Amino acid sequence: MATRAKVAVLRTTPETVLEDYDRLLELAEVERFLPEGTTVILKDNISWHFPFPSANTTPWQLEGTILALRRRGYENLVCVQNKTVVIDTFKGEDLNNYVPIFRRYNIPVLYNFKDSDMKWVIYEPKAQLNVLPRIYNKGIRIPDYFVGKSIVHLPTVKCHIYTTTTGAMKNAFGGLLNTKRHYTHSWIHETLVDLLHIQKEIHPGIFAVMDGTTAGNGTGPRIMEPVVKNVILASGDQVAIDAIAAKMMGFDPMEIGYIRLAHEQGLGVGDPKEIEIVGDDVSGENWNFSIGVNLHRILGWLSWYGPTKVLQKLLFHTPLVNIAVLVSELYHDYYRWPLKEKHVYERWREETPWGQLFSQYLEKGTLR
Repeated sequence: MATRAKVAVLRTTPETVLEDYDRLLELAEVERFLPEGTTVILKDNISWHFPFPSANTTPWQLEGTILALRRRGYENLVCVQNKTVVIDTFKGEDLNNYVPIFRRYNIPVLYNFKDSDMKWVIYEPKAQLNVLPRIYNKGIRIPDYFVGKSIVHLPTVKCHIYTTTTGAMKNAFGGLLNTKRHYTHSWIHETLVDLLHIQKEIHPGIFAVMDGTTAGNGTGPRIMEPVVKNVILASGDQVAIDAIAAKMMGFDPMEIGYIRLAHEQGLGVGDPKEIEIVGDDVSGENWNFSIGVNLHRILGWLSWYGPTKVLQKLLFHTPLVNIAVLVSELYHDYYRWPLKEKHVYERWREETPWGQLFSQYLEKGTLR
């Protein structure tokens, strides 16, 4: 039987959220998982450069985590950002209000796509991986900066069109794989498990802090229905925190490929019956979330899983991939955002306590 894991879950409010993040990390026993004296990488999650609620690390999640870590003596904190073919990283950290927080707390920001910050080097895993050696048959490359440093993942509670849910394990995807990571989409569940194998080999400490103050229901990780849920989670077990988040959303964690495989391969605990929840009682939570369908999901299914996946190498391993990138950009940034999601964001800012807190960040930069 797998070892019993612990996930801390708290209900929170905008008035108490920074203090609640401190208590959350205490309950999750963060110091057990992050060794003293090592640099800690803060890996935020920018799923969309626009500040769509539930899509990205929240500013209070980032600030609360920094304060809690600093209070426990973790002084050497560094944020590492990654690049995707459809996300503007610099726009994302600006519009989501991370930049004033980095400045206030003197957090250096490095970019895994800048040669001046880090190099991509071939890594030979010790573990028997599932798919990555086959996908990257000329060698798996990872950023050299990650080796020997602890990492804290900062995902949000939301659905995902390819993986059902996305959280701590998926958050490693952008940091550890380069811009050719779309090669893995047909084997995304196995890929996430392989990345957790690698993380356990290269990081002396791994921890996750997840924000569900506003959770994302539907065709995530960008186009969703934001639902106020007022919860935050933390754990040193990446599989367990994703499992509890999935269960709260209304999914059976052991029916989700990446959670089940990671559980079976001993990388963490995915069965909620074997996970101890500390903090507030969320055992009765079932938000009845579902993935839903939109154009992005239909095109994604055809590309990676449907009958047309035989054309993958032609479409995604040649310059023709730029057509797919352009279609995604036009759909998300020039159709969905101005005509639909921007108005959802504006209503959230006006009508919900968390949206009003986001407005305070826009005005003041930080809460402290």
